[in-house]
Amino acid sequence: MPRLFLFFLLLTIPAAAQQPLKLWYAQPAAKWTDALPIGNGRLGGMVYGGVGQEHIQFNEATLWTGRPRAYARPGAAQYLPQIRQLLAEGKQAEAEALAEQHFMGLKDHEETYDTEKAAWLQKIRAVSVAQALAQPGWKPLAIPTPNGWESAGLEGLDGAVWFKTTFDLPAAWTGKDLTLSLGRIRDVDVTYVNGQQVGTDEGISKKRRYRVPAAVLRPGRNEVAIQVLNFYDKGGLIGVKEKQPVFVVYPESAAPETGVALSPDWQYWVQDANPPLTPSYQASYQPFGDLWLDFPQAGPATGYRRELDIRQAVAQTTYRQNGVTYTREYFASTPQQALFCHLTASAKGKITLNARFASLHDKRKIYRVDDHTLALAVQVRDGVLRGVSYLRATTKGGKVTVTNDQLRIENADEVTFSLTAATNFKSYQDVSGQPEQLAKQPLDQAAKRSYADLKAAHMRDYQQLFNPFAIDLGHTANEQLPTDQRILKFSPTADPALLALYLQFGRYLLISSSRAGGPPANLQGLWNESLTPSWGSKYTTNINLEMNYWPAEVLNLSVCTAPLFGFIDQLAQTGRATAQANYNAPGWVLHHNTDIWAGTAPINAANHGIWVTGAAWLCQPVWEHYQFTQDREFLRQQYPVLRDAARFYATFLVKDPRTGWLISTPSNSPEHGGLVAGPTMDHQIIRELFNTTSAAAKILGEDADLQKELTTKAAQIAPNQIGRHGQLQEWLEDKDDPTDTHRHVSHLWGVFPGSEISPADPKLLQAARTSLTQRGDGGTGWSLAWKVNLWARFRDGDHAQRILQNLLSPAENGTGPEQGGVYKNLFDAHPPFQIDGNFGGAAGMAEMLLQSQTGALDLLPALPTAWATGSVRGLRARGGFVVDMQWDGGKLTTVEIKSEAGQECVVKYAGKETRLATKAGKIYKLNGELR
Repeated sequence: MPRLFLFFLLLTIPAAAQQPLKLWYAQPAAKWTDALPIGNGRLGGMVYGGVGQEHIQFNEATLWTGRPRAYARPGAAQYLPQIRQLLAEGKQAEAEALAEQHFMGLKDHEETYDTEKAAWLQKIRAVSVAQALAQPGWKPLAIPTPNGWESAGLEGLDGAVWFKTTFDLPAAWTGKDLTLSLGRIRDVDVTYVNGQQVGTDEGISKKRRYRVPAAVLRPGRNEVAIQVLNFYDKGGLIGVKEKQPVFVVYPESAAPETGVALSPDWQYWVQDANPPLTPSYQASYQPFGDLWLDFPQAGPATGYRRELDIRQAVAQTTYRQNGVTYTREYFASTPQQALFCHLTASAKGKITLNARFASLHDKRKIYRVDDHTLALAVQVRDGVLRGVSYLRATTKGGKVTVTNDQLRIENADEVTFSLTAATNFKSYQDVSGQPEQLAKQPLDQAAKRSYADLKAAHMRDYQQLFNPFAIDLGHTANEQLPTDQRILKFSPTADPALLALYLQFGRYLLISSSRAGGPPANLQGLWNESLTPSWGSKYTTNINLEMNYWPAEVLNLSVCTAPLFGFIDQLAQTGRATAQANYNAPGWVLHHNTDIWAGTAPINAANHGIWVTGAAWLCQPVWEHYQFTQDREFLRQQYPVLRDAARFYATFLVKDPRTGWLISTPSNSPEHGGLVAGPTMDHQIIRELFNTTSAAAKILGEDADLQKELTTKAAQIAPNQIGRHGQLQEWLEDKDDPTDTHRHVSHLWGVFPGSEISPADPKLLQAARTSLTQRGDGGTGWSLAWKVNLWARFRDGDHAQRILQNLLSPAENGTGPEQGGVYKNLFDAHPPFQIDGNFGGAAGMAEMLLQSQTGALDLLPALPTAWATGSVRGLRARGGFVVDMQWDGGKLTTVEIKSEAGQECVVKYAGKETRLATKAGKIYKLNGELR
């Protein structure tokens, strides 16, 4: 868009739409999910905004565990016929067992692990409970640790750890056997009472309840000691989610509620922190480091404010101390490939601080580079990647001193910190990069420019993407409250502007985590504080990766899809090996997860890891991008991805002997119901892939024979079916449970993000609606976001709004475990944090305002009662259209449609329809009557 035209367009935005778009708080962040995110698609930071101590935790998008390697298991395909036959005979358990043994992907380290583990366990078990208790250096630890001992300060710890506490035996229990309830433990425990072993078990799902014989007990004080072996991921005594007594002892015949609590004064001792590397199917995204700014003690602060302005992509912290106003600004620059922190004070010479690096990686080095620069070098524990970060200080006035562990600023007027980071990752096949050079280049470039120039360049780059879209849903007094208070008080009528902020925050996060040249947004976007993030913070492809990009086209961020398409190209290459190894088929396949090394083989467990339609689903955003942009050259470049995926599924599908339909087997309805033949979701996705690939081939004049084959086979795939409860069947068999509230609603893919279930078939649409009603309005964050989109497709705006209200509910209520909703910084809570809910929720709001999947622009199809008056600018629609709308009293007043491709435009609203023969570049204005 020409800059002059964009300038005049911005001048025409209603004043209300120019509202400040800020998250703000009256106190510093107390934890990571309070902190404010900044990012440039490759570097991400979480800003805490402390007064006496600032903390910026930062990431570099290519720092992962793992290495280039083969993921597919050779020879797996020879077991495919047996697995299919077992499923056809109804022998699910046997099929899963066979697949578990022979069909799953290769794990890293699996060849040597058993021998190494046995040797390590022998060494660990040589230490007796008496020897452990006699060791010096026991330290206190609060128990339980529901998110693993990592959340209690033991980040990165794997190995053997002892815990101890006590309990007092009531005199009335003398001579009685007791039950010791410890809840869940990760991974293995050996539990002792008074030096005698009373139990041992393994597995996170098992709730430890051990019999303590009366002969073991003593009058008065008794000692409990637990050796916990944690081989990977999170560890420790994690308790239970349910509201039931845990960490208690009670007589065997009594109720747990009558028990005596173990002393809360737990202590721990680390016996060994170097277990052998555990075999892993895929890699995990890693944090890079932490920047700490330590300020001298200077008395209480007043007028504190911490904010993130998403119109500028700039965070800020301000406060007054001893009559001086201090201001810090932070942003992540894409043009400069660096994070910046700028400190100013209202009086000269008032900025004094120490800046230092820290990192959770055991293999780390902090060192002086020059008179203004400090460096941090890290190496991941389980993998080949390493990284280097530089921190450079530029001051106005004052003195800078750099040692090998910190950078000291004394009596400066202003300070600008520039932070860069890079790794040796070049591609999923190449780790020969030179991080020192890659991190130094942008640092040197930044040194040549003033802070004002750096900030202006950053804002120009960011606003070019952010500004073309605006939304206004109304305003109330609650808009003036801090964001954490707005969340607590939220309702759509009390604070409609919070919904607008939430949508725009989703756009901000996508711009910040997905830019050309970097990897796509992962499960946490760009931001991760843990060496053991949930689900590896990788790419889950049975909903989550795709959901990350749902808002990209419709919310005018098409350019942010470039990393996704680059990644799909890589998966299409590695997926060929998996297609051959597991299915002896041409083309490419992807299962339910992948990582930065582009693994495509089935992982985790046979009952959910063998889900075959990841490749087919990732072809949908390719086709959608073409639909929205009408970019034929893009379609030509990406057509081989569609074609080769379609070729795989054309070979993979088999005829069901009972029905004669083509079905997908073996597979899974994501994470629900185990390994099966013929899940509905697979059939919907593959049918759409066949249809869109055929359409793409026709547009490009390619593969006439393939077009015919795909059209024929699409009609032979098992159709959607209505079951005995009036529901859309999730499986080939009619076995849905109407009381099931599982988080996945996979069989509704054909409603959204697919489009084959539509108002054109009212009975099928009603069956899908029945299924969604049965699943309920609760769920994890991303599940709620999917339901918003589905209710929008059902044209029920008020129901979609109710789900949105759940999505914006506080994840932390202060009285129990976290729940699906949002954290104080508006991050989505699965829980824990997953960014997909932010993206899915933003996309759902767009679906409520505009839909175009049926070949027409359907205006305000699911406008909720609460959004009676509003406006939106810059929505995009399939066919190459950009739509601006205003409405009042729940009714459309004006719409402007810009045609970018000159296609015919069918417009629908409230039962009315009009057709426009458009010309590229022209704008068409209509009123509420579509005239």
